[in-house]
Amino acid sequence: MSDLKNHWAIKPFRNFFTATTLAWFLWVLVLDNNNLRVVLSNRMKMTALEKEKSVLKEKIRLVKKERDEVQGNPQMLEKWAREKYLMRRPNEDVYVIVDENKTVESDKE
Repeated sequence: MSDLKNHWAIKPFRNFFTATTLAWFLWVLVLDNNNLRVVLSNRMKMTALEKEKSVLKEKIRLVKKERDEVQGNPQMLEKWAREKYLMRRPNEDVYVIVDENKTVESDKE
């Protein structure tokens, strides 16, 4: 039995503070609700959301710039409506020319 007390794996646990600290690390890293896996997962989600936030801020900036150009100028408003939404006047034919070499942009942009 005295051989077991001096075993290299048990020696650190004979000290109360060392054993308590190791138990606490085990609890924090594995057993807790906010364990290491959850923290890393949340951090990855946060970086993805921050990237999405910067993309959306840039889109908002472009839309505001476009709105300022169009607002108050009837000619620009008509041009914008015709180009962006393919609007037309009554009894008017609209021809849309599609460049086959250009890649198609998604509606999300």
